[in-house]
Amino acid sequence: MKDKLTKYRRQLHQIPELGFDLHKTYKYVKKTLESFGYSPITYAKTGLVAVKEGKTMDAVAFRADMDALPVTEALDIPFKSKHEGLMHACAHDGHTAMLLGFAEYVSKIDTPNQTIVFIFQPAEEGPGGAKVMIDEGILKNHQVKKIFGLHIFPGLYEGQIGLISGPMLARNAEFNISVYGESSHGAQPQQGIDAVLAASQLVVGLNHIVSRYLNPLEPAVISVGTVNGGEASNIIANKVKISGTMRAFDDKTFEIMKSKMIDTARAIEIQFGVKVKEIITDYYPTVNNDNELFEIAKNACDKESIVYIKPYTFSEDFAFYQKEIPGLFTFIGSRNESLDYVYPLHSNKFNFDEKILLDGLGFYIKVSRALNLF
Repeated sequence: MKDKLTKYRRQLHQIPELGFDLHKTYKYVKKTLESFGYSPITYAKTGLVAVKEGKTMDAVAFRADMDALPVTEALDIPFKSKHEGLMHACAHDGHTAMLLGFAEYVSKIDTPNQTIVFIFQPAEEGPGGAKVMIDEGILKNHQVKKIFGLHIFPGLYEGQIGLISGPMLARNAEFNISVYGESSHGAQPQQGIDAVLAASQLVVGLNHIVSRYLNPLEPAVISVGTVNGGEASNIIANKVKISGTMRAFDDKTFEIMKSKMIDTARAIEIQFGVKVKEIITDYYPTVNNDNELFEIAKNACDKESIVYIKPYTFSEDFAFYQKEIPGLFTFIGSRNESLDYVYPLHSNKFNFDEKILLDGLGFYIKVSRALNLF
């Protein structure tokens, strides 16, 4: 299968697309599934579902994400992205290739003991294709009772399988805050209301929330990513925009963070006489792995390949499936220092050896056998 998986990955790598606009990717995956004998069903504009009917209709699903990132590729490789400014920098080309390989493998089984559903999902990088597919009925329509997903990860070495029970990846939100003051000449600041000064104190205040209002044993992050404002060096600024991200695993902790962020904004208004408008947009819930599925995967995998990982503050919309049904998300290691496959996810130099695609395929097969799917 290595040659086939490599072909799928490299052909997909050349046609990266964003969000729900995966038209070339959709056609490629659909045509490939049809060549295995499936009749793919469309969800979420460019998402696809293939079904292998089993002896019972209750189904187990396996999911791959297909979208890319707005990154200009820095790799000098024969299968480099043909779409300028776009790149598969988060391994979704590999995820899709592995699931295509697994779909082909299952297509050769006469009748599995349970129905098996293959989910090829758009918009994992945003705004959340998993939720759209769920809202369109993918789980109910196909009676999905369990779901598995995986992610290639350069934080683990090739051949390693990263497993964890319970919280694995964080809940996240993004915030956009506008601070409104009044402009005046920089030589007469008393005649204006300085939005830059107020915004600076607001940034400091946001960075106090985690250290002073949260349980230090509960992981949480608030990061300000951008601060933009002002018109000229000799003008008191009348507007500053701030944006950033927030992450936590515990819902109560997350709500405290949001509440304290709003409290901080109100305090800045009183202290500096500015107006503050905050918009906090929730994105993905916590990826929370089902313990029973964790135990099944742990017993199915070779013991020497397993690494029991700690939670990471990345986020993943696989979490939406887990809000509905038991699910397990897993890391497949890709780090190889001798080949310089060391760059992080979302890097313009991210790459991996396609032999690890066999590790993902093998994981799917081992878990399926442990579940007595075939």
